[in-house]
Amino acid sequence: MTYTLQDYLLTLHTGQWFGFNGEHTYANLVIHSEDAKPTEQECTDGVASLQAVYDSQEYARKRKAEYDQLNQFEMQFDDDRDGTTTWVDKINEIKARYPK
Repeated sequence: MTYTLQDYLLTLHTGQWFGFNGEHTYANLVIHSEDAKPTEQECTDGVASLQAVYDSQEYARKRKAEYDQLNQFEMQFDDDRDGTTTWVDKINEIKARYPK
């Protein structure tokens, strides 16, 4: 995912407080409310911040995708019943593949 100016602006206020007169660029940004127009630097920094947070969580998204494919409750039940560590081993394997 790549964040845009519009994504950042949506984090600042609710409602339809802004619009664009043409392409979605800062130069075409129009404010439809009494809210002050953020500076171009604030917008650039805001988009960069959103992107940094998203990028820093890539490992978590990848882990979740693999965790969701597991039948974890059944694995835990079977491990308890059989005295095995299949579930723990699989979780540790996924965490090793996608470290923080």
